[in-house]
Amino acid sequence: MERAPLEDIALFLRRLQWTALGLGACWLLWVLAPVLTPFVIAAMLGWLGDPLVDRLERTGRSRNVAVSLVFGLMALLVILVLVILVPLIERQISTLIVSLPRYREWFTGTALPWLEQRTGFEISNWLDLNHLIELVRGNWERAGGVATTLLGYLSRSGFAIMGLIANIALLPVLTFFFLRDWDVLVDRVASLIPRAHLATASRLAKESSDVLGAFLRGQFLVMLALGVMYGLGLWAVGLDLGILIGIIAGLLTFVPYLGPASGIILGVIAALVQYGDWKYVAGVLAVFGVGQVIESYWLTPKLVGDRIGLHPVAVIFAVLAGGTLFGFLGMLLALPVAAVANVLLRYAQERYTHSRLYAGDHPTILLDPASTPVVPKAAPASNKNGPNKNGPDKSAPNKSAEQGDRAEREPQ
Repeated sequence: MERAPLEDIALFLRRLQWTALGLGACWLLWVLAPVLTPFVIAAMLGWLGDPLVDRLERTGRSRNVAVSLVFGLMALLVILVLVILVPLIERQISTLIVSLPRYREWFTGTALPWLEQRTGFEISNWLDLNHLIELVRGNWERAGGVATTLLGYLSRSGFAIMGLIANIALLPVLTFFFLRDWDVLVDRVASLIPRAHLATASRLAKESSDVLGAFLRGQFLVMLALGVMYGLGLWAVGLDLGILIGIIAGLLTFVPYLGPASGIILGVIAALVQYGDWKYVAGVLAVFGVGQVIESYWLTPKLVGDRIGLHPVAVIFAVLAGGTLFGFLGMLLALPVAAVANVLLRYAQERYTHSRLYAGDHPTILLDPASTPVVPKAAPASNKNGPNKNGPDKSAPNKSAEQGDRAEREPQ
């Protein structure tokens, strides 16, 4: 009884130490964010490429050869993005800026009168599109001016530009070493976990990897494939902004219904502004219809499967919160932290549903996860002669009745 207050104080001090350690780690992360950024990017690339390296190892190749092949593939993809995709997006944005007056004329001369005729509202009196268009153009030019100023600052600041070059040069080197030594790092971390908690920690780590992999390896590939299909399809239809609209629709695919809905709206508007013909609108609808069929029946089952991934709201919140707290490094760490938090919350829910606080003192039998727990009834009390294995003796009353009938039929 006298040691209870001391034990409470010791427990409070241990929790206070862990809280101080966590706050210190967050502060250190915030201070070292510029230095840790290439390490975090390289670690994520190493985690993404490790399953492919292991698969190549199982075919008989050495670890170094498998790492070299995967690293070469990653470098080739990065070069293709820099050489093909970046100039293509730049040309599409330039086309959009040039087409803004034509879109303004279509909205003011065609779309708004049609909406006013159908709805009866004077929308043009509420909405000054000329002011909005000029505001968008001014903000775009201002963003370009900010970018120019930032690039000028970086070019004048020798230390900043040297740090940026050093990070870019370090990234492929760090990625190669993370790919080569990923299994060794995992084994070393596992060796530090207390043996009593190794099974639980391994299970939670595997679930976190599955959740994060369902988004990065699965959903990201679905977004990439749909972006390419939508962009090429709209370009084949003849839209000048088809590739840009396809990329936007592909990136928004991780939010259910938002990607195809936004792509259809933007594609239909672009078709009406550019051609004014409904057959091009039908072409846009056909492109997104075929893309949705392929995504539902082939891409998602093959690449994502039935794994429980991150909810789109959790992804958006994690990225915004991480960027606000720790900048670009926080945005990189947002998805792994969200995956771990998702798994820990499910584990806490599982522990709670198996606790006495939730289930009570009486044992319960769950016939189905969605059914109501059934409390088993107490067994009936046995008679003095012991339990009857064949159930209650229903023949005893029948035998008494037969003896009574036989006695009545006997002659007196």
